[in-house]
Amino acid sequence: MNKYPILLALVMLLFAACQPASNLKEVQIIPKPVSLNQTGKSLLINQGVRVTSPDAELVSSVSYLQAQMLALPQAKWLSDNPAGVQIFIALDAGIEQSEGYKLVLGEQILLKGKTANGIIHGIQTLLQILQQAEESEQGLVVPQLSITDYPRFAYRGMHLDVSRHFFDAEFVKKYIDLIAMHKMNTFHWHLTDDQGWRIEIKKYPKLTEVGAWRVDHEDLPWNGRPAQKPGETASYGGFYTQEQIKDIVAYAAERGVNIIPEIDIPGHSAAAIASYPELSCRNAKIGVASGGQAEISIVCGGKDSVIEFYKNVLTEVMDLFPSKYIHIGGDEAWKEEWEKCPLCQKRIKQKKLKDEHGLQSYFIQQLDDFLVSHGRAMIGWDEILEGGLAENATVMSWRGESGGIKSAQMGHDVIMTPGDYCYFDYYQNPDKYLEPLAFNGLVTLSKVYNYEPVPAGLTADEARYVLGAQGNMWTEWMPSNEIAEYRALPRMTALSEVLWSPKELRDEPDFISRLEPFLDWLSERAYNFHIPTPQGIFSQMIFMDEAKVELVNPWPFAALHYTLDGSEPTLDSPVYKQPLKVSETTTLKAAIFIKTGRRGPVKTALFEKADPIDATDVAVEKLQPGLNYAYYKKSLSSVGGMAELKPDSTGVVNQIQLPGFVQEPKFALTLSGYFYAPQTAVYTFALTSDDGSQLSVGDRLVVDHDGYHGPTVKYGQVALKQGYHPLKLAYFDAGGGYSLKLQFKQGDDGQLSEISEDNLKH
Repeated sequence: MNKYPILLALVMLLFAACQPASNLKEVQIIPKPVSLNQTGKSLLINQGVRVTSPDAELVSSVSYLQAQMLALPQAKWLSDNPAGVQIFIALDAGIEQSEGYKLVLGEQILLKGKTANGIIHGIQTLLQILQQAEESEQGLVVPQLSITDYPRFAYRGMHLDVSRHFFDAEFVKKYIDLIAMHKMNTFHWHLTDDQGWRIEIKKYPKLTEVGAWRVDHEDLPWNGRPAQKPGETASYGGFYTQEQIKDIVAYAAERGVNIIPEIDIPGHSAAAIASYPELSCRNAKIGVASGGQAEISIVCGGKDSVIEFYKNVLTEVMDLFPSKYIHIGGDEAWKEEWEKCPLCQKRIKQKKLKDEHGLQSYFIQQLDDFLVSHGRAMIGWDEILEGGLAENATVMSWRGESGGIKSAQMGHDVIMTPGDYCYFDYYQNPDKYLEPLAFNGLVTLSKVYNYEPVPAGLTADEARYVLGAQGNMWTEWMPSNEIAEYRALPRMTALSEVLWSPKELRDEPDFISRLEPFLDWLSERAYNFHIPTPQGIFSQMIFMDEAKVELVNPWPFAALHYTLDGSEPTLDSPVYKQPLKVSETTTLKAAIFIKTGRRGPVKTALFEKADPIDATDVAVEKLQPGLNYAYYKKSLSSVGGMAELKPDSTGVVNQIQLPGFVQEPKFALTLSGYFYAPQTAVYTFALTSDDGSQLSVGDRLVVDHDGYHGPTVKYGQVALKQGYHPLKLAYFDAGGGYSLKLQFKQGDDGQLSEISEDNLKH
């Protein structure tokens, strides 16, 4: 037998395993590691791998890594083989950070972690590297590198509400996989609410026999669903058995994810009351809420039996969940029932409580003491601050940052989850009309990425109480697994980097450049995710002679395809590379395509050639500065509701702004007068409001931004001749904060700016 060819082949393989590879791509990891150094050399994997560990504690981690590698497209190179490339994983007490890890890819692969959770995070990084590796005829070419990595925040979480819509155990596991892929470590499981009780409690079987089911009104608007009528069958819902929960808890633990269960009390309790009417102040027999309106949602604060009931529930919850933290809700506990309840009023007097808020504080304190006596700690939404904060409580700040700031200043741990940055049930696309129905706020990918969890104004000592943050997934408008994933992704991808990576390393363009391979990984794992729409245009664009069409692609790694004949864009349609020009009325359609061929929503814009509107013949010398206002102390749901009302006050404002005396939580107003167009041109208006607004110029509705929504902007255009044009701005606020701003620009160029006082008359 001739041994020389065999020896030569072995030498060539060894040489290939560590040879310089100048064409190796830069590894793109999300979240961005603390330190990553590529050597320029490569490791060739062509005979499989062997995963070994000296630590008994890492047996499940070894199995997890082996299974995840075989789920990659490159699996044929990564099967278990004693002769393959060694992947050695081990615990290392010398690593300082509890979730830190070190990963070295050389001739072999070495992964060390301070803890098993650190190892899991390192595995996620290794999987991203392998998923991005180039395949050749010789094998899988992997870059040699070294990574040192650890998280910035200890708490990195995602929430899922399974009450508004029930998600089965298999989806919950898939969601936990997603959390682990992002190096997050906490799953906040919202298990009870008005619309369904989802956890089996053996002492109280009616909680799932009755409370887990509601009348199927899924064909009706969420906030327009009626109460259950006598004889109606409750058929929509579901729950998790205790055996299923134990299995899910173990599944999460193997992936480094802690599950915090939430039993929402004393409010959001209609499902519990439907199951056991004696929990309410008046023993009311109600049905489980099928939508946003519950007949009664708060349990009685004056009955000892109610506190005992929840202690028994929490006992079974603690038996199922090893988590240090148990979440008790505490939010939106509407207290009208307590105000009328003799038992609640008696307790307020007996305990010398200030009011019903004090009664809630007393109620929460009983449960806090109970959890502490069992070695656990309580988390609640920021309403638990009202009436006095329980001694050992951690606050989850959702109504902005103020609750978190106050808690930190009091020396209490806080988890930041403000709606304006962390509520993933909000729209993520400014073009809301192209999206599945969502809560009418707007939290874009960019806004999430630029969120800073430590509020400005906290001292360094106070800032240490900020444990981290989480993304919230309230599911009123998430009726399916696919929509839930679509809402979460890629916003949770951005949040993962906010919570893991050093603040000084965060850079949004760099993050976007690393997003493409991560989206490939999500696609390979069959996750749904949002793809943005082209920006720079809106539904109706006005021009007089010729229009310059400038599209903006938020994802430069993806292709923006368009058509100008009204047809749907495809991969065969032209790719947008530079501004276009149109001289006749034209329908443009555009969409962003990723390399798999999948595209985002198609955005349509009508470029309409129009003659400018004549100025109004008005006696200029009689015009006065400013605009007239009419103010209404009314609660409205649209600006049209003012048509039949008499204003409570009138006057003049110098600019487009809310009058300084505005104090009501719900009100409406109109601003009217004249806008002076300095030149004959197309004018673009940007109307930002919270809640609804409409802008009319002359008899034309230019911007329709009506309806309930948070502070978002909407655009409109109109061609005007030089001179004065009637202007009317109608606005209403339905509570929860208010804002109003109007900006404009003239022609195609320039920036949006406030309208000068000189251009507003009445």
